[in-house]
Amino acid sequence: MMDYTEGTQQEKINRAKKNMLLFGLISLSMSFAGLTSAYVISSERKDWLRDFEIPQAFYISLIVIVLSSITIHLSKISIQKEENKKGMILLVTTLVLGLAFIYFQFKGFSEIIENGYYFTGSESTITTSFIYLVVLLHLAHIFGGIISLLVVIYNHYKLKYNNGKTLGIELAATFWHFVDVLWIYLFLFLYFVR
Repeated sequence: MMDYTEGTQQEKINRAKKNMLLFGLISLSMSFAGLTSAYVISSERKDWLRDFEIPQAFYISLIVIVLSSITIHLSKISIQKEENKKGMILLVTTLVLGLAFIYFQFKGFSEIIENGYYFTGSESTITTSFIYLVVLLHLAHIFGGIISLLVVIYNHYKLKYNNGKTLGIELAATFWHFVDVLWIYLFLFLYFVR
C-alpha cells in the first residue's frame, strides 16, 4: 500500500492535484446521476413525450466526441515521449473536434426547436426542458474542457511538458475523457429512456 506522505514535495503536490480532480469528477457524476434519476421519475407523468426523437446532430456529435477522446489520448502519449510536433497537432485536432462537438450540439438544439419544442414557455414540455437542461449542463463542462485544452496547448507551445513533467496534459486528458464518457452515457440514456 502506498504511503501518501512519502515522496518529494512535487510528487505530493501532483498526487493532491490528481485527487482534487478525481473528487470533482465524482461530484459531477453525482450531479448528472441526480438529473437522470429525476428524468426517469418525471417520465411517469401523463404529459411526458414518448415519441421524442434525438436530433441527428446529436448522433454526429457522439462520433466527434469519441474521436476527440482518441486524439487527446494520442497527444498525451506523444507529449510524454517528447514528440512535440505530433503532440501539438493532436492537441489542436482535439480542440477542433471539441469545437465541432459544440457546433453539433447547438445544431441539435435548432433541430429540436424546428420540431416545435422549446426550453421554456407555452411551447415547452417537461421532456424537452429536461433534455435542454442536461445537454446545456454538459456543454458547460465541455467549455471547461476547451479552456483546459487551450491552457495545455499554450503550455506545450512554451515547452513546459518535458523531462516527465506532464501533469497538466494528464489532468486535461482525464477531464476530457470524463466529459466524453459523460456524453456517451447521456446520449444512450436519452436514446433508451423515453
